[in-house]
Amino acid sequence: MQYGICHLSIVPIRSSAEESAEMVSQLLYGEHYKVLEQRKHWSKIRAAFDKCEGWIQNLQLTLIDEPLYNELDCDQHPKYTTDLVSYIEMDKNNLLPVVLGSVFNDSSNHVHEGGLTSLMQEKPNLVNSALQYLNTPYLWGGKTPFGIDASGFTQMVYKINGHKLLRSATQQATQGNALSFIEESEAGDLAFFDNNEGIIDHVGIIMDNNYIIHVHGKVRIDRLDHTGIFNNDSKTYTHKLRVIKQIV
Repeated sequence: MQYGICHLSIVPIRSSAEESAEMVSQLLYGEHYKVLEQRKHWSKIRAAFDKCEGWIQNLQLTLIDEPLYNELDCDQHPKYTTDLVSYIEMDKNNLLPVVLGSVFNDSSNHVHEGGLTSLMQEKPNLVNSALQYLNTPYLWGGKTPFGIDASGFTQMVYKINGHKLLRSATQQATQGNALSFIEESEAGDLAFFDNNEGIIDHVGIIMDNNYIIHVHGKVRIDRLDHTGIFNNDSKTYTHKLRVIKQIV
């Protein structure tokens, strides 16, 4: 078994070993992974944080040894960057821009210039973190302030507050405790929505006063009720409520 770490700002994870394949997720700087299979130009990896699997280009592969992987994997309080964009000073004074929610570990020789957090934050801070992504454009498989999808958004908000969510909305809906009514929910809880086939395909973060922040075209704030999400711009319901989950 081989192991790796992301030492670039963002690395796309693709569904198959070709550049035109669907981007299923992204690795951010400092995220580590297992290498499951290697080919001439591509490697199949499994991200340690959420077990997401896919293919990355070997040109973007940085291998590490097993002891370092285990050390990173056992770290209960990793340091996450808290600025929308900050910088890592690499060798020879080269600067690498990194985005919100990247991981910085002391085992590297890199120097980080910007804010870091390693503490589990209180639940009310989830909404504050979510607001940092406001107006971020929708991007399938995205996890950054420059492009993000619905479950990537919730995962990253929870991540920088010290809580772990799986990658897809369907997977996230298996976590936490279900609530019977919206009135039981608190700011920071997750609301899940399904399509006409009953498959959960959307998730957002509940705010106070029956609002929700979620990704629909961009990260936006809309109204939430027992039916679902009411879009303030189109004056229509865009998503049908399935379940509310309390994770924290």
